[in-house]
Amino acid sequence: MDIIGVDSLQELEGKRVLLRADLNVPLATGKDGERTVADDFRIQATIPTIDDLVNGGAAVTICSHLGRPKGPDPAYSIAPVARVINEIYPGVTVLENLRFDPREVANDPDYAAELAAGMDLYVNDAFGASHRSHASIVGVPKLLPAFGGVNLVHEVRMLSVLLEEPERPYVAVVGGAKVSDKLALLNALVGLVDRVIVGGGMCFTFLAALGEAIGSSLVEVEQIDTCRRLLETGKIMLPSDILGNSVGDTFGPGGGGEAAMRFSGGIPEGFRGLDIGPDSLEAFSAAIGGARSILWNGPMGVFEDPRFNSGTFGVARAVASSRAYSVVGGGDSVAAIREAGLDGAVSHLSTGGGAALEFIENGDLPGLAALRMARVLS
Repeated sequence: MDIIGVDSLQELEGKRVLLRADLNVPLATGKDGERTVADDFRIQATIPTIDDLVNGGAAVTICSHLGRPKGPDPAYSIAPVARVINEIYPGVTVLENLRFDPREVANDPDYAAELAAGMDLYVNDAFGASHRSHASIVGVPKLLPAFGGVNLVHEVRMLSVLLEEPERPYVAVVGGAKVSDKLALLNALVGLVDRVIVGGGMCFTFLAALGEAIGSSLVEVEQIDTCRRLLETGKIMLPSDILGNSVGDTFGPGGGGEAAMRFSGGIPEGFRGLDIGPDSLEAFSAAIGGARSILWNGPMGVFEDPRFNSGTFGVARAVASSRAYSVVGGGDSVAAIREAGLDGAVSHLSTGGGAALEFIENGDLPGLAALRMARVLS
């Protein structure tokens, strides 16, 4: 895909550049109430682009969204992120959260014009937001010469490997809570890959489609027929055993109630599944180990709870130890790989969850199309 990168710019001295970054990072609140950056993965990903622009002599203004505020809201202020960036680049300007103005999401041309005002160039390094047709993503490139940032160009190159004759066997590992959230991806994957491993809460709708007892586990009844059709492809691999607990027990971060229970051959009423079991992990790991290309998106269970993290961390180890070309996308999957200290053992950690999935589904994104159609330097 032909995206002109910022590295093609020869004359940056004195240029005023609007950089659309993806600074949508998790924040933490200290005992004193101060908000700080909890994970700087996305900040670090945009550092090479900022370096190129600043070292070239450009005056850089960064814009980004943070979360999904309903309007101006101190809880979603980008100030904690700006502090981190300005510690490294004191001269860089960081604008307040774009989504404080509803015109951003509405792709209002007047808002795009306000962002572009006084700027000479536009650089999009926000791959993780490039599936959104928002003013800062698709509106500004109509008004300024526009280029792709270092991270965005890298993302496109690395993800394209999985679309352009990937080595086989090609295995996708998909988790998360709901089938409906990943339906478009699943429909695309069964036509692309050799096997789709399904874990997380979404596996229970598939198991229900097979007529298996799932107790009180999460299920989307309206998606059961869809799951049956996907199962007919013969490419879906499901867990054979499950870890869970009773509905009277809690689960999640800091969870420490009753010990995890293992269910094989169905889950009785009053109990729910929260992770894949050891037999499933062994089978999943074997399939992953035999792959030559891997896409992983979504955890295998509620891995924030130590009782139900063995599936997710086990898959992380299997992906990291494989010889395959491996791409990990989505916040939870990336977090699991990084928490396990295995981020250096996979081919690519994507900064874009939904964007990476839409790119795999469609081979393009609105933000990428906007760059290709943008004005060129005169």
